[in-house]
Amino acid sequence: MTLDVTNAAQIQGAVDEVESLDILVNNAGLALYDDLSDPSMLERHLAVNLFGTYNVTRAFLSLLTDSEGAIVNNLSINALAPLPLIPAYSISKAAAFNLTQSLRALLATRGVRVHAVLTGPVDTDMTRGLEIPKAAPESVARAIFDGVEQGQEEIFPDAMSQSLAQSWRSGPAKALESQYSALLQADAVG
Repeated sequence: MTLDVTNAAQIQGAVDEVESLDILVNNAGLALYDDLSDPSMLERHLAVNLFGTYNVTRAFLSLLTDSEGAIVNNLSINALAPLPLIPAYSISKAAAFNLTQSLRALLATRGVRVHAVLTGPVDTDMTRGLEIPKAAPESVARAIFDGVEQGQEEIFPDAMSQSLAQSWRSGPAKALESQYSALLQADAVG
C-alpha cells in the first residue's frame, strides 16, 4: 500500500482496508542532504523514518498479533554508522533501528517477530544521481523475504551490507541486545 506515513488518517484508512495481516513491511523513507544546521531537517527525517514506522506498526499491531506475524523495518547500514552527507537520515535510521530492537524484545511474548533490514545503496529514486555501486531492488526484495523465512533478526540483503553481517552478529552490540532481551523475558516469566 502506498500512503503518507506522517498522516494519521491515511494510516487508519490503510488499516481499515486490511482484514488480516501476516507481514508488515515498513519501507517508507526520506533521505535529504543536510549538515545538521537546520533542526527542521532532522524533524522531517524523524517524522518519516522513525515516527512513521512507529505509527504504522502501532496501527497494524493487533492484526499482526492475531496472526503471530512479522514486522520488517527497512532501515539502512547508516543506522550503524552515519554517512556525513546525510546525517539527519543516519540519525533517524539509527533511532528506527533501536525502535526495531526494542519492539523485537517487547513483542516476542505476543508471537510477533521483528526484523531489521540493513541495506547498502539500492538502485531506487533515493539514490538516483549517486555514482556508486547499487544493488538491484528485485534482488534486495528477494533477500529480505529469504531472511524473514530464515528467521534472521537483522537482514543484510546486498553485497555491501553482507560484508558487515558476520561482524554484527558476533559483535558486542548484538550480544548486549540479546542480554537485555533475556532480562525482559526472564521478568515476564518470573
